[in-house]
Amino acid sequence: MSQPPSPRFDNSYISLPEHFYAQQKPTPVRAPVLIRINSDLAAQLGISTDWLASAEGLQVLAGNEIASGSVPIATAYAGHQFGNWNPQLGDGRAVLLGEIIGLDGQRYDMQLKGAGRTPFARGGDGRSPLGPVLREYVVSEAMAALGVPTSRSLAAVSTGERVMRDRPQPGGILTRICSSHIRIGTFQYFAGKGDNDAVRTLADHVIARHYPAAGETERPYVALLRAVVTRQAELIAHWQSLGFIHGVMNTDNMLISGETIDYGPCAFMEQYDPDTVFSSIDRGGRYAYVNQPGIGQWNLAWLARVLLPLLDADEDAAVQAAQQAIDDYVTLYQSAYYALMARKLGLAARGETSDALVDELLEQMAAAGADYTLTFRRLAELAGPEGELEGDTVAGLFALPESFASWREKWQQALEQQPGPPAERQQQMLALNPAFIPRNHLVEEAIRAAEDDGNLQPFHDLVDRLAAPGDYRAADARYATPATPAQRVHHTFCGT
Repeated sequence: MSQPPSPRFDNSYISLPEHFYAQQKPTPVRAPVLIRINSDLAAQLGISTDWLASAEGLQVLAGNEIASGSVPIATAYAGHQFGNWNPQLGDGRAVLLGEIIGLDGQRYDMQLKGAGRTPFARGGDGRSPLGPVLREYVVSEAMAALGVPTSRSLAAVSTGERVMRDRPQPGGILTRICSSHIRIGTFQYFAGKGDNDAVRTLADHVIARHYPAAGETERPYVALLRAVVTRQAELIAHWQSLGFIHGVMNTDNMLISGETIDYGPCAFMEQYDPDTVFSSIDRGGRYAYVNQPGIGQWNLAWLARVLLPLLDADEDAAVQAAQQAIDDYVTLYQSAYYALMARKLGLAARGETSDALVDELLEQMAAAGADYTLTFRRLAELAGPEGELEGDTVAGLFALPESFASWREKWQQALEQQPGPPAERQQQMLALNPAFIPRNHLVEEAIRAAEDDGNLQPFHDLVDRLAAPGDYRAADARYATPATPAQRVHHTFCGT
């Protein structure tokens, strides 16, 4: 069966009351040029890559034309930004083109980011420099390859126009895909206005779209809250297991679907230090790596507060249900995190032994300043039946510190007690412990080449290499090598 020439839109959000969004067409750009199409994602969505690469497809991806069935809107939301309440934010530079039913039967939003001013722009120009577009493409697709629930990048376009930030920069537009763009801040927007009817309408929409099982329970809104709490706990546990730092965990950047979104000042930690902060705007370290799990609970507490009127007619019972869901977050997070970390160490099930091994290893890594990614990768290479993986390894890039010797003995003893063939276990560890992550200096190198020299090859090479993060080849060693002191990136930027 041939693919349709263009996306098949099936829009549901526009069936909600008009004050949930503003109808808003993208602002045309002067001279768009296609940078990259995500062919694999397009195939999953049932969109023809030939159409995306065509003159018509380019005009749609640039916001110059509206595809058949698309009803462009900008959605309303509020949020806590670095702990401070902002009653109205909304899509200031993003236009939701509509929703697509993928070949898996699931519904996905298709959004243009950097598509011009909307009623929520708050004085901004609604545009995006090319650099943040490339950063989000690189990191979101790397996260998808690492198995993390995330928004995806379908296409990147340069606009042929300059965007003024601290200096004139080339402009870009990202076509972003995710299950929906409904945020904790979307609920907060209506609650902040005292519009409980809108909160209920939104909750019903979210249940039908993301959590249908909750709708079959006796207390659907309690079930909804508990389901969102579970997904957020599992998501942040996944971040922590990879050394990923989001950088701006405001409530308007946390999706109800449990996917990662808004890759602004994000970064992957290299030298392990729990207090690591990269975001240039996070001066107090609110969103440091070590704080991410707690911030997740803080954000969810605001969602619980918003949903209180729906949880139970009795106020005390509603508070009790909300508090229980938020309290359970801690157990859910720790269970998800330690289970992931145990598997990274080749241990089949989480227990007291695996938890202790994880905690001690992290202490050793912090003391030694060990590279987070390569430490776990090297352990995977040493976990096979022969002790050392045959073929290409990262041994030439990283050696386990001698101070790990005592810990390694305890770990080896634990491995010997694991069920199953060691070779099979090692392969599982190699899949869970990537050799390649979007190292900050490589992302910055790709952005600089594109913005300063018009050279997009480093960007393409980086995206291609990160698509198979566990497949190490010595020929690609530079992509796995930690930054030198001169290359080290100390601050990342939002790009808005």
